[in-house]
Amino acid sequence: MKAIIIIISFGLIFGCESTSKTTKNKMKNAAKSNRLINASSPYLLQHASNPVNWYPWGKEALLKAKSEDKPILVSIGYSSCHWCHVMAHESFENDSIAAIMNENFINIKIDREERPDIDQIYMEALQAMGINGGWPLNVFLTPDQKPFYGGTYFPSQSWRELLLNVKTVFDQNRAKLEESAEVYTKAISANVSEKYQLSATEITQEKINSGYQKLAQSFDLKWGGLKKAPKFIMPSQWSFLVDLSYLNPNLNIQSHLEFTLNKIIDGGIYDQIGGGFSRYSVDEFWHVPHFEKMLYDNGQLLSLYAKAYKMRSNQRYASVIDETIQWLIREMLDDSGGFYAALDADSEGEEGKFYVWTYDEIREVAGDRTALIAAYYDIQEKGNWESTNILRILSSEDDIATEFGLDLATLQSTINQFKQQALLKRSERVRPGIDNKIISGWNGLTLTGILEAYQALGKTAYLKLAEKNYDFILKNLLKDGTLIHVADLSTQGFAEDYAAIIQALIKYYETTFDDEALRVANDLTLQMNEQYYDSQEKLFYFTSIHAENLIARKNDLFDNVIPSSNSMMAENLLKLGLHLDNEPYKKQAVDMVNQVSEMMAQEISYLSHWASVATLLVKPIPEIVIFGDNYQEVTTALNALHIPRKIVAASAAKTDLPLLQYKTQIKGKTAIYVCYNKTCKLPVTELSQALTQISSE
Repeated sequence: MKAIIIIISFGLIFGCESTSKTTKNKMKNAAKSNRLINASSPYLLQHASNPVNWYPWGKEALLKAKSEDKPILVSIGYSSCHWCHVMAHESFENDSIAAIMNENFINIKIDREERPDIDQIYMEALQAMGINGGWPLNVFLTPDQKPFYGGTYFPSQSWRELLLNVKTVFDQNRAKLEESAEVYTKAISANVSEKYQLSATEITQEKINSGYQKLAQSFDLKWGGLKKAPKFIMPSQWSFLVDLSYLNPNLNIQSHLEFTLNKIIDGGIYDQIGGGFSRYSVDEFWHVPHFEKMLYDNGQLLSLYAKAYKMRSNQRYASVIDETIQWLIREMLDDSGGFYAALDADSEGEEGKFYVWTYDEIREVAGDRTALIAAYYDIQEKGNWESTNILRILSSEDDIATEFGLDLATLQSTINQFKQQALLKRSERVRPGIDNKIISGWNGLTLTGILEAYQALGKTAYLKLAEKNYDFILKNLLKDGTLIHVADLSTQGFAEDYAAIIQALIKYYETTFDDEALRVANDLTLQMNEQYYDSQEKLFYFTSIHAENLIARKNDLFDNVIPSSNSMMAENLLKLGLHLDNEPYKKQAVDMVNQVSEMMAQEISYLSHWASVATLLVKPIPEIVIFGDNYQEVTTALNALHIPRKIVAASAAKTDLPLLQYKTQIKGKTAIYVCYNKTCKLPVTELSQALTQISSE
């Protein structure tokens, strides 16, 4: 196996997630197109006019590989991936390289956002080979789909040489190659309990604290976040700190948490003019982003900043929430109520061109305020990035106000006026392309974020937006009761889709108290248990029993830029178990968290959402029930408070929900019940009294 790696790996340069060119279809004409011409994916359509004879993943390509006994090249990317497009331009649009590919390989192009199940398998194979993962992901397979080599981005000459070397090895050293493929296939097929030596032990506060202390050793005390570059925001890590700070205020967590949240929104990773967050920053300063904006990041960051706002009522967080929601409405919202997947980074062939500013462009907008605006946003005449400026904030508003002899209100008014004018000016530019797929799970994360924002800030417009998206999900993403992965396609949802949608439905109920949301959440949970649950592992598979049979069926365990479907489902099962008085759900949740408790104590950074769920398990959760005519007023006030450890049920009349059974008003007044493990304290009529009951536990 090692000999093969030496023969074919010399040209490897690792790739990474990055930005993209426009998602517009670049087909020259139908006569020159390949089999991707009929795809719906914007990413696949970008490759439909390549001279490479691309196939979509499917029976035609896989059978052809077997019948012709050719190796398969699987190339995976997504529409807003910069290095995917660089490699496409350098290699896949090159006639001579395409000729090598067409003659010697069956070439399959995959949109990772449409087929995360395939991407998951071959990304793990790449990591088993000891190669850094990323996109584009290029993996060579035997005709029966077993991986034997791969990499990410390759420059054109390295790619050409690699193709020829792979072909030589395939022809001349087939037995060794097949042996390597078996090793990697076995590695990716291993169950997670065996692979990570999981051993179920009871979750404790001490284990959570231990995991936090290890995470804290990696804190970047100068720029916030963790000490690394590039920097992904990883919302679930900071959301965990919000939850842990409530559970254990003695840990003094809030200082680094708020420092990090402030540094992020000061940086170029946050769009200072139009709102919304980019994918990640290439540096440790949060300054230079890869400029693509992904829906799932922004949905989670709405949740994070809304939860943080509940802690301290920081008005800067309120502004960031509002700007990000306005960006969603302006640039990501389909008329039907669904949200698009991503915005590209490149426009007019240049990375970040839509977002960066020259000094002269700033002066044109700012006029006689240029010096102030330049000081506020670190605008430099020669640029702070590649001769242009990525707007960021390095000085406090107090310092800027003092420097320019302004009071704080005048400064803030001036900045807001500039942002409005700059946004108008920017709208005249050529816009980045948009990936208009509407993905279930990402819409679920975003619906949760909007609902959290409504709870924190109480803006009716946020609730109306959430209601529109909720209606879209029920009407367009549920087909005969089954969740689909992408609107208008038939692929059944993956575990990630189910988990995020169920999470959003529970949040929707706890915001609007529409019983239908809990009913649908329970229906989808039943489907998950019937079609995805692995009773041996006590975890969920990523794919349904009805899904295509690939070379491995995986459980996703680790929380990454999106929490794992399993950690989200553990939370969902616990909360639904409490709402519906379903003991098996609660036990299932506890069993899942206990599976990872030892690992959590050692390495919490990629188990951060698991850790958030664990904070719900170490002591009883208050079940707060509001019953009476004024329930909406009471729940609105309750939900605006920083109490992450709770579930809430409410109604003005009797319903079938167990928590609301046998509840009555008190002398015509709305009653508030605080219950633990099905035992309720004496009902009260003032929220302050209920809060005292909660704090006394």
